[in-house]
Amino acid sequence: MPAQDLDQIVNLCKRRGFVYPSAEIYGGFRSSYDYGPLGSLMLRNVKDAWVRTMVQMRDDTVLIDAAILGPPQVFEASGHLANFSDPLVDCTVCKRRFRQDHLDTRDCPQSMKGCQFTEARAFNLMFKTHAGPIEGAGAEVYLRPETAQGMFVNFMNVLQTSRKRPPFGIAQVGKSFRNEITPGNFIFRTREFEQMELEFFVPPAEGPQWYEYWCKERLDWYVNLGIPREMLRIRAHDADELSHYSAGTSDVEFLFPWGWGELEGIAQRTDFDLSQHASHSGQKLDFFDQATNERYVPFVVEPAAGANRTMAAFLLAAYDEDVVNDEPRTVLRLHPRLAPYKVAVLPLSKKDTLSPLARDIFQQLSRRWMCEYDETQAIGRRYRRQDEIGTPLCVTVDFDSLEDNAVTIRDRDSTEQVRVPIAVLETEVAGRLGL
Repeated sequence: MPAQDLDQIVNLCKRRGFVYPSAEIYGGFRSSYDYGPLGSLMLRNVKDAWVRTMVQMRDDTVLIDAAILGPPQVFEASGHLANFSDPLVDCTVCKRRFRQDHLDTRDCPQSMKGCQFTEARAFNLMFKTHAGPIEGAGAEVYLRPETAQGMFVNFMNVLQTSRKRPPFGIAQVGKSFRNEITPGNFIFRTREFEQMELEFFVPPAEGPQWYEYWCKERLDWYVNLGIPREMLRIRAHDADELSHYSAGTSDVEFLFPWGWGELEGIAQRTDFDLSQHASHSGQKLDFFDQATNERYVPFVVEPAAGANRTMAAFLLAAYDEDVVNDEPRTVLRLHPRLAPYKVAVLPLSKKDTLSPLARDIFQQLSRRWMCEYDETQAIGRRYRRQDEIGTPLCVTVDFDSLEDNAVTIRDRDSTEQVRVPIAVLETEVAGRLGL
């Protein structure tokens, strides 16, 4: 059963090295987290799985990596300087600050009873800094609040160098920064996070059909990587929720322990972004279709996902507790593509007679997959640890391996164990992982 309590995942992440509070030895830094040995691998796997589906397996999408810092002109054109703000209110009693649109008296915790709030005021979410050696004397720059603008301002560069034509996409994975008023719920909402965004440029008349296409494709991506269908939904935005540029937006939402929360937004951005940047820069950002002798500014459909909150959703959905051999165990039933380690190589004993063979097997498998080598503690406890961190397969090297040149493969989910000749081990592992 998926985790019912966020604390189950928070505790596992800290105990096993997925996620740590940032600067913990100094008391922590609110809403900031460091990804440990397992978490950094899993987060990379989430991003790699997205790139694999959105870029590698398609012939109509390319990948870029744009700069994090940007000049004010970019964000003036995009509307972020004028419109990228949340309504901020202060409590005159407890002195805390809140987003007004997140305050609902039906859901307020007991600790907020008696709060008295000021009038709402706009609070811009962008981080601002200065480029140059002397503050105030250099250029004013911003940390990007989304990766999207780097794709829009590079539209013509990509169009000319990639030989693509609409419909085609520009994809990007990278850091974004938002000075959130009320970050929280572990890694779900933080001020520093990673996005996985696609800007898909289409002929204007094809916008609605591509919007429907991407809504289905993106929902299926989460299901195919192991999230139960009943824990996901597509929710269309009401008219009063739509961004100023959107002709229609839907969210892929996940059923978190606190309720439904957004994993990804799919937006019909029309031609707003390219037209805005063309107007502000004085550069043409359009496309001439030689087949139809037509020039137009492409419309954009944008699937934009948060990598960190997506990782949290995969962890919550994969969490399970069961009983094996009359002993309780915690297991992360992660899809093999997402698991930090694909295989753990476990010699039955630390004795020198087993270690050379076990390390040879580790080296062999590590050329193809991320693996772990563990030779301490009883074998049962090592199995439990690998179950808890989501490792799909364990390869056990025992004393019989020296005689029969075979090892035992143990499956995480079924706990089934089979004997496999070392000569075909890599092929067997590949088949079982399905990668």
